[in-house]
Amino acid sequence: MELLATVGFAIGFFVLIMASVALHEIGHMVPAKLFGVRVPQYFVGFGPRIWSTVRGDTEYGLKWFPLGGYVQLLGMYPPRPDGSFRRTRLSEFADDARAYEWTQISEEDVANQRLFYQKKTWQKLIVMAGGPAMNLLIAFVLMFGVTAGYGVYRPQTTISYVQPCVIADPTRTTCLPSDPPSPAAAAGLKVGDQIVEFNGVTISSYAQLSSLIRSNLDGPAQLVVERDGQRVTLTPVHTIVTSVADQLDPSRKVQAGLMGIRPTQVLTKGGPVEVLSDMWTLTQQSVVALVQFPVKVWHVVAGLVTGQPRDISDPISILGASQVAGQVVASGELDTGAKVASFASLLASVNLFLALFNFVPLPPLDGGHIAGALYEGARRGLAKLFRRRDPGYFDTAKLLPIAYGVGGLLLISGVALILADLISPVRLF
Repeated sequence: MELLATVGFAIGFFVLIMASVALHEIGHMVPAKLFGVRVPQYFVGFGPRIWSTVRGDTEYGLKWFPLGGYVQLLGMYPPRPDGSFRRTRLSEFADDARAYEWTQISEEDVANQRLFYQKKTWQKLIVMAGGPAMNLLIAFVLMFGVTAGYGVYRPQTTISYVQPCVIADPTRTTCLPSDPPSPAAAAGLKVGDQIVEFNGVTISSYAQLSSLIRSNLDGPAQLVVERDGQRVTLTPVHTIVTSVADQLDPSRKVQAGLMGIRPTQVLTKGGPVEVLSDMWTLTQQSVVALVQFPVKVWHVVAGLVTGQPRDISDPISILGASQVAGQVVASGELDTGAKVASFASLLASVNLFLALFNFVPLPPLDGGHIAGALYEGARRGLAKLFRRRDPGYFDTAKLLPIAYGVGGLLLISGVALILADLISPVRLF
């Protein structure tokens, strides 16, 4: 029964991701139509058509391979610049792609300014940023629903556990008489104490306290706590240095100070400010993951070949994210509210990652087109400022070799991660 539930919820999560992809493409299509760009096709999926219908001058439909979607904006490649220039393989490649697109373009499209390259820079930026912006909006709405409706467990400055000793042997979990006390135990911390000062700094949140302890390394530590309504200054101690997971990259270990405490976790509701703060933290973590993406994919493939188990911080495909969502909802360790909140939070994090991923300034990603529009706008703006000849439209067709290279890398990475998720999936429980 648990297996069926896992599979069922995984399929449901996958469908919701595809819905997010469909909305991403709508984020491009709506402003494009508003600015007068002709949009011949809007499809969810790739490959042969399952179904399609024509409304106005746009064909809407579904295709058999539900691993993405696309919206076709006519006129992505401007005409070849006037004047003679040296023929190269790159220019021929660009001209071939340009010629293929222009088989769909009529004189009426050109005359009526219905081509993407003809639009103003700010319009191009809105159209290309519309897709990632839609994913950001989805992420915000989902996270706001969780934060305002159910709540998020947040660490407090009140202590729920004091580590009694420091155990050097990683294979042992119980203290021996020879083990030294932890800094928290030596200071006299007790369960229920609320830490109000650390080395003279007033503590307003556990995140602040954690940062101070981590950066203290093996330095002196003076704690003031509130205990039974009274402020108590504890015995001065030294924190100790230990290896812990990096806050932005959990797969990497860093040296940090350790006190030996565990905070109380409280289910706390919040509003837009808390949601934006959480999204900012997740954004920083996602940016680090994006920078390391090629290396981490390589490590996943190497681990798959050598039979190493997957790490929870490994990159996963859409299939892997669906599997994780299925595990969360089918788990008997969470109540219904926590399952729904976890499911929605995971979907929000996927949408946030999709948005950031598409902002990478490389074609064929949206960020590549945004970078091209900014370059064109800056070049034409400087020419106007210095009263030089207008350099014209930026020839985005020349970037096609980069687009195909990036696309090929993403395809290989995607296939590798899907295989890894099928053969050796990430397991939370």
